[in-house]
Amino acid sequence: MKTPYRKIALAVFATLAAAASQASSHREAPAITRQPTVDGTDFYLFNSYETGRNGYVTVIANYIPLQDAYGGPNYFALDQEALYEILIDNNGDAREDLTFQFRFTNKLGNGNQGIALEIGGESVAVPLKNVGPVSARNRSLLNFNEFYTMRLVRGNRRSGQASDITRVSDGSKSFRKPFDFVGTKTFGSAAAYETYSRTYIHNIAIPGCNSPGKVFVGQRDEPFAVNLGKIFDLVNLVPVDGSEFPGGITQDPANDIIADKNVTTLALELPKSCLTGSGNGVIGGWTTASVRKSRIANAPVADAGPETVSGPWVQVSRLSNPLVNEVVIGLPDKDGFNGSEPRNDGQFATYVTNPTLPALIDVLFRDAVNTTLGTSIPNLAPSNLPRTDLVTAFLTGFEGVNQQAAVTASEMVRLNTAIAATAADQQSTFGVAGGDLAGFPNGRRPGDDVVDIALRVVMGRLCHPLTIGGNSVDLGLCTPDAAPIGLAPLTDGAPVSAADFDLAFPYLRTPFPGSGSR
Repeated sequence: MKTPYRKIALAVFATLAAAASQASSHREAPAITRQPTVDGTDFYLFNSYETGRNGYVTVIANYIPLQDAYGGPNYFALDQEALYEILIDNNGDAREDLTFQFRFTNKLGNGNQGIALEIGGESVAVPLKNVGPVSARNRSLLNFNEFYTMRLVRGNRRSGQASDITRVSDGSKSFRKPFDFVGTKTFGSAAAYETYSRTYIHNIAIPGCNSPGKVFVGQRDEPFAVNLGKIFDLVNLVPVDGSEFPGGITQDPANDIIADKNVTTLALELPKSCLTGSGNGVIGGWTTASVRKSRIANAPVADAGPETVSGPWVQVSRLSNPLVNEVVIGLPDKDGFNGSEPRNDGQFATYVTNPTLPALIDVLFRDAVNTTLGTSIPNLAPSNLPRTDLVTAFLTGFEGVNQQAAVTASEMVRLNTAIAATAADQQSTFGVAGGDLAGFPNGRRPGDDVVDIALRVVMGRLCHPLTIGGNSVDLGLCTPDAAPIGLAPLTDGAPVSAADFDLAFPYLRTPFPGSGSR
């Protein structure tokens, strides 16, 4: 592919693929709302931009949405009876070639008996998960500990070749997860908690890889910025940038309604050479959580625990591009999408070719947008149906850019590992659309603002010429008259950028404390 066309394809993909992505995936389907510990919230896949780590890819899968830091006394442990997975397709058949599996185990203090106090001659177990200060050097007063193991499965995730991932320092198969940030009296300060939590970044030996990777599992500050409440309150805002059109919404960090929430992060930093396999260097990724088919409550609860599980694994959560299930997949199919695999995404194709979101946007704020823009447009929704333009970018990718060695229509985050990472201070919040080839939708970084891009694309930005390298380029996908507000600066008013994150793995910042100031 010639370079000018490559640039055009990149810009097209940047805007198109975002059409299905508007916000963090929180409580996206009816069934998953009953199982928050296995509810995936966000998935990130990007070439590492930490100094000296240019040969690595970072993968972040966040779980347990909308955590209020003060949610004690039990806080936000992951599910011992669940299987958490990060899956990589490196040849384009929409089937996993590499699966990184996480299993969790909880143990009480005092040899799993629980810390106890002598009360009137009786040894009585305490009700709290910690009974005093906790630090990297002293965990003796911590009454609850989470451990996890990891395996790498090559081939089919249920029947492929599985090998243990171990800690480089001592060969151990067991890893420890830091206790949630319950407050500054327990940990001393936010800085002290960060020091404590970063001791749980482990170098890992990955079977079949010549270079080690890294892993971190623990609580982090919610990385996604979105005006969540107003968006789902029938778009209770005028989503036009007020700096350009008076009456529109003002860009303000206060519009990020979930800014004070935490999430639980599963983060890996992996050598690129171990991920690409025999493909063309473009990988697809997604994350899932599964539970056993049968979960039976035990009554009364005794040594067997609160439940007994049996049967095969059943997938209950799936996530790659954000908000696909919330605003693209229809209500009757949301649980089905969570249980499906990318190779079977043809069953959901109508939701992409004939999306309902543009029609809903037209119904919900046609009058407000017309007033703000000074127009009298009778229908704001694009008329170029079916939306084959969205299919090309969202489900297949572009040749020479982020199309895999084989092409299978499927919903995944696709990353070209050969495109060098952009340093944090050089990143564009609009990713490829902002001239930054290392950003969304060539993978997804924490600082990529997919919300604003999505709002503009879903209303037809691609029907209008794009400026590529100083030249006006008509992509020929649809005509300007098919998208009457395709040039409008649509936004939710909640900005995000690379400056909101750390410069080193795992990039996401210190979580909010349950008590005390961060």
